[in-house]
Amino acid sequence: MLEYIVYGVLLVLLVQLFRLWMADGDLSLMWYERFGESPAKLAGKVVWVTGASSGIGEALAVELGRVGVKLVLSARRRDQLDRVKQRCVETGKVADSDVLVIPLDSVAYDTHAGCVERVLAHFGKIDVLINNSGRSQRSLFCDTSLDGDRFILELNVLGQVSLTKAVLPHMMERGEGQIVVTGSTSGVIPTPRTSAYCGSKFALRGIFGALRAELHSYDIDVLIAAPGPVESNVVQNAMVGEPDKSLNLDPKLDPIHANDLPASRCAWLFMVGMVNRLEEIWISRNPYLTYAYIFSYLPFVASRMMMTHAKRLSKKKQ
Repeated sequence: MLEYIVYGVLLVLLVQLFRLWMADGDLSLMWYERFGESPAKLAGKVVWVTGASSGIGEALAVELGRVGVKLVLSARRRDQLDRVKQRCVETGKVADSDVLVIPLDSVAYDTHAGCVERVLAHFGKIDVLINNSGRSQRSLFCDTSLDGDRFILELNVLGQVSLTKAVLPHMMERGEGQIVVTGSTSGVIPTPRTSAYCGSKFALRGIFGALRAELHSYDIDVLIAAPGPVESNVVQNAMVGEPDKSLNLDPKLDPIHANDLPASRCAWLFMVGMVNRLEEIWISRNPYLTYAYIFSYLPFVASRMMMTHAKRLSKKKQ
């Protein structure tokens, strides 16, 4: 009898390991996708998406539009925002008046309060703010200028903080709302050649994790979504050393992005996290999903893994 019990336990463990390897989100997120609330229940909410002109932001806008969410789309490029709006109207359950385009520069902090006023004048409320704008980075620490570090940190961190501070008084007055932040598995896994980017994503986890606790009594949720490699133009636009230098690399030539998750799938899992009022979600295919678990629960092993990876990068550079 004991032998059968042992075999049964081993079988269950193998099944769970297989499920983990095939998953594209953390186990809690996968559970809520199957048994939790449907993203369709977001219909009618006013959701503001920054960085909506491409990549994850564009996919979020399209998927939210398909369930009938009223949208505010922001980024710097007005022409691309208009394109995304048209796509939302054509493929979703939204009319032209249900999608408001507001060009926004994340580091033009003094303009953020005025943008909030425009949203409130149009829709009368903001149910969800998705802080999604940002830029990646691909350069060694010693090859990245201080201006480059400052640029990434201001864009990826202070830009999100500034807009959140502008929106929060409205949500606190209503006593409800949700703040969503696009972090990254790089905010869990400190990867070589992305020091400024990793630093910005770790900072978002700390700042908005603390904010979550402060907002508990206001019934305002804070969701930190941490996607791994996703189909987007993040590799081409990644900063290399200086703010005005980009990698311009085909994602197919970057081993990190060899098995990217489709942006539409990433957006859907964002919405699962939002509607189920989760606090943090990881969205990625393996091996990066497993790496996130290792870094969280076996930091000594993870540190050695990154040292080995850094040595390989150094040899390639030589």
